[in-house]
Amino acid sequence: MGEVGEWRHLCVDMQRMFAEDTPWHVPWMARISPQIEELAGRHPSRTIFTRFLPPERADDMPGKWRDYYRKWWMMTGEHLPRGFIDLAPSLASLVPPARHFDKRTYSPWIDGRLHPILQSERVDTLVISGGETDVCVLATTLGAIDLGYRVIVLKDAVCSGADDTHDASLELLHDRFSVQLELMDTEEFLSEVG
Repeated sequence: MGEVGEWRHLCVDMQRMFAEDTPWHVPWMARISPQIEELAGRHPSRTIFTRFLPPERADDMPGKWRDYYRKWWMMTGEHLPRGFIDLAPSLASLVPPARHFDKRTYSPWIDGRLHPILQSERVDTLVISGGETDVCVLATTLGAIDLGYRVIVLKDAVCSGADDTHDASLELLHDRFSVQLELMDTEEFLSEVG
């Protein structure tokens, strides 16, 4: 793997609305939680949890997002219990010193706030975990690559509700972005950084 550099663990959307019984439930989340808890628990001050925040109402969003939330109306703020946007309890207890970063889109990079924070901390490596591999994790990873970060995706700490596209996403990232990205297991990464 080589020298890790100044790294942050970017844990994508490990929230109650995906972990619990909602239309967006991701059953695999329970399988990857131990790896995420291990990494975030050992390095909470290096961990940033992203949270995907639905709007209060579908009409609060622009363009096709409006249509998206008309389809998923039950996941908007006016219908979803407020606590469901929170991190899973085992992770929420790590904040602080871990941080959270709220976003309205699949990618945390779109509104321009996250990159300057990481740059001010001289971060050059992002270690990515969370869900879903083929949606928010993919958007987070591709944005990080575009911004020039070295990216490590923890293949045993990402999940999806769809096996085929999870596998295809990891294969795509491994095959097409091998210069800028590494796939590894959580334990392998932890053995490098302690």
